[in-house]
Amino acid sequence: MTKVSSQSSPAGAQKAAPRKNSPAQVLSASLIGTTIEFFDFYAYATAAVLVFPVLFFPGSDPMTALLASFATFSIAFFARPFGALVFGHFGDRVGRKATLVAALLTMGISTIIIGLLPTYEQIGVAAPLLLALCRFGQGFGLGGEWGGAVLLATENAPEGKRSWYGMFPQLGAPVGLFLSSGFFWILLHVIDEEAFLSWGWRLPFLASILLIGLGLWVRLSITETPEFADALKKKERVKVPAAEVFSKYKMTLFLGTFAALVTFVLFYICTAWLLSYNVKVVGIPFKDALLVQIFGSVIFGIGIILAGKVADKTGRYAFLIAVTAAIGLFSFALAPLMTPGTDGALNIYPFVTIGMFLMGLTYGVIGATLAAPFPASVRYTGSSMTFNFAGIFGASLAPYAATWLQANYGMAHVGYYLLASAVITLLCVLALGKNKV
Repeated sequence: MTKVSSQSSPAGAQKAAPRKNSPAQVLSASLIGTTIEFFDFYAYATAAVLVFPVLFFPGSDPMTALLASFATFSIAFFARPFGALVFGHFGDRVGRKATLVAALLTMGISTIIIGLLPTYEQIGVAAPLLLALCRFGQGFGLGGEWGGAVLLATENAPEGKRSWYGMFPQLGAPVGLFLSSGFFWILLHVIDEEAFLSWGWRLPFLASILLIGLGLWVRLSITETPEFADALKKKERVKVPAAEVFSKYKMTLFLGTFAALVTFVLFYICTAWLLSYNVKVVGIPFKDALLVQIFGSVIFGIGIILAGKVADKTGRYAFLIAVTAAIGLFSFALAPLMTPGTDGALNIYPFVTIGMFLMGLTYGVIGATLAAPFPASVRYTGSSMTFNFAGIFGASLAPYAATWLQANYGMAHVGYYLLASAVITLLCVLALGKNKV
């Protein structure tokens, strides 16, 4: 009878070292999830300008309908902290992997339902209410997605490469923006406007089912992060992570929220507000306005990649201070660049190039920055809450506020709005200090 070696026996297998995620697995799993989430998110932002004012808020003048559409757009940002609380709790108690899968499904299902919704003409006032509910679901899912994706990357990062690894989930934002804008751009070239408003606008939302399948396949193949596994071994889990964050890390939560403020304000001025301004005010054809957004997404991605490389060498603290100061200076150029001449589109590309490049620089490091001050036992909850509170104060109102300021006070006041955000962010980064950033 042949003797079985301990290496091949079940007992030997149990003693073997746990399988580690390869860098390719970690980075692809963090990137694919945020790409899907942001594809869904930006598909809504695009439809909020072109489709929803017509199909879900008819009977109003164009500006009122647009503002109502932007109001539903903002709902997701108020839902995100609730998602951060719920998913953050399970992410810190159960694990990053299972929680990320649940967050992805929540966001994806909400997006697919949007693609199936009846319009105002079909069911009346119930249509915008259902739209708002689905938008809440999108925000709730994204509230849990972002923090987990960042931790999946940074908690697997080698020493000295946290900014580089933390850049990958951030890269999902420009990739998602590129794909969603590109999808709408192709649709507008292959079908006419009547078909687009009738059924074509639904396709990007329904296409999410394919992306969700891909995301689940990638994420189910990974193992838990080493830092969370280590926290489990040391029995460092906190019973109620949110209570721990609000009791012991209140100032970190507050400063982190406003340290990310200008990141959100700049992004949504350069995307959702810019798209509506180009189409509704300047009168650029929507196809051309989408090309501006597609171009911006490429510049955005380049900035993120550069940030991941440079910040590990200079330190995130010094890097973030320099970029925030540059955004403050850029705010003075906003009005001159965005005042249309005989050909308004020619003035817009320099604005997008500079704005989205600066956006990539700040967004590329904000994930690792917000995760750094919290211990592993509450890091999912803490970083998610910080990021999503920043979304409320920075992103939820940015398209609405910029539209209102431009219409009532002129373009210069949109620049002042961005400048004020940059000053607040700079003060909070300085208050956090080098050791916490």
